[in-house]
Amino acid sequence: MNIVACVKQVPDTEALIKVKADGSGIEEGGIKWVMNPYDEYGVEEALKLKEANGGEVTVVSLGPARAMETIRTALAMGADKGVHITIDDADEYNTAAALAAVIKGINPDIVLCGQRAIDNDSTQVGSILAELLGIPQVTIVTGLEAANGKIKAIKPIEGAQLVIESPMPCVVTAQKGLNEPRYASLPGIMKAKKKPVDVKDAAALGISVEPKAKIIKMTPPPKRAAGKIIGGDDPAAKAAELAKLLREEAKVI
Repeated sequence: MNIVACVKQVPDTEALIKVKADGSGIEEGGIKWVMNPYDEYGVEEALKLKEANGGEVTVVSLGPARAMETIRTALAMGADKGVHITIDDADEYNTAAALAAVIKGINPDIVLCGQRAIDNDSTQVGSILAELLGIPQVTIVTGLEAANGKIKAIKPIEGAQLVIESPMPCVVTAQKGLNEPRYASLPGIMKAKKKPVDVKDAAALGISVEPKAKIIKMTPPPKRAAGKIIGGDDPAAKAAELAKLLREEAKVI
């Protein structure tokens, strides 16, 4: 089975994010970068499919030079080879277009992506990618089987689950609960250093760097107002004061 896993490098979930003074983006200095957590589920599922069916896993990532670290992480987990599409920044459409330009040449049976990235949180790239590749898509998947040229996927909905069958090739976006991503072993980390990574320039692929959509401005969330402590020893009086504040100031009752 020929499998592609798409990965994105994002700020660590524990990183302190600061918005630039002009609102043009975030301050990247000092940030630890990691593989997007939802993409980890995609990589793990790709490895499980390979173990069950044989074949090869190719990891594809788009981003600046530092994105190579995330590709090496996926290779250390067990992927066979990588493709790094170099570009400093890209919107969702151009990201999907660059991924599609590379993936068409790989001719995969299945493409796995995270259902969203935790930085821009747009949940668009997987669906756009499927459209550009002209193949079916099943999104937000928590269970997956693949055999005999088709997949059976479980997609949660409110109060129930959908079981969806699709022919391959197809795009599947992974949700938490699909699996438990493995840690890279020391031997895996050492082997990853020797695994091939093909570096491609986005412009050479004919991908426009002009975004279809632009972020006009980023603003941090407003600072939370200081809390109030209701003093006194009389519980009834304190309860009455609390109810008054909730009604007149918080306006929640």
